Amino acid sequence: MSESRATKNGLIKEITAVSNQHIKDIRALERRKVRNETGQFMAEGLQLVAFAIEAGWEAEILVYAKNIKTHELVQQVAAKVYAKGGLILEVSEQVLSKIAHRDNPQHVIGVFRQRIGTLDDLLKAMSDGKADMAVALEGVKDPGNLGTIIRTTDAVGASALLLVGETTDPFSLEAVRATMGSIFHVPLYRATREEFLDWRPSWPGEIVGTHLQGALDYRTIKPKEPVLVLMGNEQSGLPDAFAQGCDHLVKIPMAGRAESLNLAVSTGITLFRLRESRLQL
Repeated sequence: MSESRATKNGLIKEITAVSNQHIKDIRALERRKVRNETGQFMAEGLQLVAFAIEAGWEAEILVYAKNIKTHELVQQVAAKVYAKGGLILEVSEQVLSKIAHRDNPQHVIGVFRQRIGTLDDLLKAMSDGKADMAVALEGVKDPGNLGTIIRTTDAVGASALLLVGETTDPFSLEAVRATMGSIFHVPLYRATREEFLDWRPSWPGEIVGTHLQGALDYRTIKPKEPVLVLMGNEQSGLPDAFAQGCDHLVKIPMAGRAESLNLAVSTGITLFRLRESRLQL
């Protein structure tokens, strides 16, 4: 059963039944097909939802357990969602356990509208002269890697992240969680492999790609801005067609016996090296 309280702004509903349609719809967002159809995604955790609201994202639905409704930050977040006309669901612990996915259940869940642009959108965003770096990932498969790279892109102050080809979903729970809130700060863009290869000559600066066959030490280059750092996927690295389109094809030297680095690690090393002159304590 559920009880509603209509407001002049949003709508507050008290829900105690796991069979409620709102709960079913939210649970369905764990499936990529449903996320694609609805254009929505979930973020779990009070801090993560608060980050999103602070960054200007509007929660279409806010869910929280009744037993924490008096928490100061919960009240602040709820007030902002309420003011923007969002749907607020006050639920029992039993209901919350059906839609929370962590071993230690999060007591707050937000449902947001996805934001992802095109290649043309990316060029417009980079054309203002203030944006000097973007990151492109070809065929990234692991949501943890993708989330970590989004977080690292945010940390170095890069302006955008482009997903090329068939990739894992940046709006999956695992990827969103791994970003630690950075998904709400880093603009995302998407393109097919063919679209990217056709668009590549339009990039106004230079493209740096990492490759096991790279001839340049990644520490020696000084690419023309805006820089696009292009990374291949976890299994096969950067495809030849993409490597050939790079202005600088670099390699990270290693002293041990490891054959390669994790994708998120190698991306982080490269980004921080290219940005080191701009980073200050």
